[in-house]
Amino acid sequence: MGAVSRATIAKDLMISPGTVTTQTSALIEMGLIRELPGAHEAGETGRGRPPIALGVEPDAHVVAGLKLSDLEHTAVIHDFAGRQIASATMRASENRSPECIVDSTAELVEDVCRSAGIPVLKLSAVGIGVPGFVDPSKGMVHWSPVMECGPLPFAALMSDRLGLPVTIDNDANLVALAELWFGVGRQISNFAVVTIEHGVGMGLVMNHKLYRGARGMGMELGHTKVALDGALCRCGQRGCLEAYVADYALVREAAVATNAPIAASTEVPEVLERLYADAKAGNAAARSIFERAGKYLALGMGNVLNLFDPQLVILSGGRMQYEYLYSSQMLDEMASHALNSGVAAPPVEVHAWGDLVWASGASTLALSYVTEAQLSVRAGNAA
Repeated sequence: MGAVSRATIAKDLMISPGTVTTQTSALIEMGLIRELPGAHEAGETGRGRPPIALGVEPDAHVVAGLKLSDLEHTAVIHDFAGRQIASATMRASENRSPECIVDSTAELVEDVCRSAGIPVLKLSAVGIGVPGFVDPSKGMVHWSPVMECGPLPFAALMSDRLGLPVTIDNDANLVALAELWFGVGRQISNFAVVTIEHGVGMGLVMNHKLYRGARGMGMELGHTKVALDGALCRCGQRGCLEAYVADYALVREAAVATNAPIAASTEVPEVLERLYADAKAGNAAARSIFERAGKYLALGMGNVLNLFDPQLVILSGGRMQYEYLYSSQMLDEMASHALNSGVAAPPVEVHAWGDLVWASGASTLALSYVTEAQLSVRAGNAA
């Protein structure tokens, strides 16, 4: 919230002013928050001397957040108040072995710390977003397109390598966390984030909290089925939504539509840019590829509306540069798949934040870990 008074905290949390004074005093003593003399909270206009505002102590801790992907890995450093200090990127290696992934991830942590001018061991925690089937509670990656392996205790391997606490989560969940901490989540309690990049993911916030499911692997929208015995998905099954909407699906359709094999050396972004340029220039085959993907996306999003009834749906990710995927035609079709209750469907917004939003979400994962760890220490000392 930035600068906020004790009175506002008491009102928002519906607890007594005395309790707020006691608890915030303890947090000040721990060095986690501080008084901000002369600062005014947003909307403060009353007469007389304004109450002293409180704020998070930025220098209390510093964390790193990383996003691993097929083509490029990204990293950011945030202070305890959530302010970005530095960022770094690294091209993904074609070697997807666990050893190579651990080595390259550790190298990226070192790079971003070098950019921030701090040693790695100054970090209080590291959060990492991984595409695929991830169990955050156990730190396990069960399957990921960026790793050639079966179940892997990735968090433990990285923690041993870095000598730091490491937490991991599905990358789409981290975009939802970024929205929760820095975006629409400050005003909205229930929303869904659908990400479209190398795959299709989803994060769901319910009552201001990220929903992960019983095994930590919920919200795999990209692997819900939209066609029996349909197109092959990279997860090994057929008919997944991702197999019709993700970038590799568009590239596959491009090869079929043009009846021209795409050279193995051709980069996926290059193929997609060429396909998009052709569609914009009026090429019917190219345009039909994006429109077909939009139809399948509309079907998947209609199911999201029927299952969760969110206040808002956010489309995010690199593929949101292609407006065919969120055209008025697609949105109308999405609404047609939703139950007709007489109430207007929730709005759909496109948030093309760029690659660093994924890493920023990972840093909130690390900030959450640090905060809970600090409060657990305090509770233990009090006991």
